[in-house]
Amino acid sequence: MEPQFLNVGKIVNTHGIKGEVRVISSTDFEERFEPGSVLFITSKENTEPVKVIVSSHRKHKQFDLLTFEGYEDLNQVEVFKNSILQVDQSQLHELEEHAYYYYEIIGCEVYLESGQYIGVIKEILAPGANDVWVVDRGHSKEVLIPYIEDVVKEINIDQKRIWIEEMEGLLS
Repeated sequence: MEPQFLNVGKIVNTHGIKGEVRVISSTDFEERFEPGSVLFITSKENTEPVKVIVSSHRKHKQFDLLTFEGYEDLNQVEVFKNSILQVDQSQLHELEEHAYYYYEIIGCEVYLESGQYIGVIKEILAPGANDVWVVDRGHSKEVLIPYIEDVVKEINIDQKRIWIEEMEGLLS
C-alpha cells in the first residue's frame, strides 16, 4: 500500500523572528518549496497533518528557509520545530525510466541472480554519487548495496523484488 503523504524535508529550527523555518530538504524537486506550494506538517504531537502554503523560499547555507501563509512570527512557527514536511501523494512527479521513489524501494526483497534470498531493504542512504540500500538480513549483519547498474540487475516494483549481482564480500 502506498503512503498518502511522502516526506520532502524536516523543519529543524526557526530562523529570525518573522516566521521563517529552517528546513533540511529530502527531495530532488526544488519546486516543492516554491511560493504557492501546498505542504503538510506532521509531528509526534499532531495526529493530523497541518496544511500550509509556502509564502517564501530562499537558500541559506545548507538549509532551505521557508515561510508559510498565515504564519508571520516566531511564536506561530516555534511549534513546528522537529516536524516533518510532506506532500500529498497526488503531487508526485512522473519519474524517468529506472528512477524510483524511496517508498517504492523500501520493503523490497533482495535476491542474488542465482535466486538466493538476501533480505529486505529497510533504509536508503544518500551519501554521495549514488544511493546505498540497507538490507535487513534478520539475524545476520546488515548488507549495504550500492544502487549502480553493475550491481542492481533488475527491479520489479509490482512484486517488490530486486535482483542483484553478487559482489565480493557481500555476505561475509
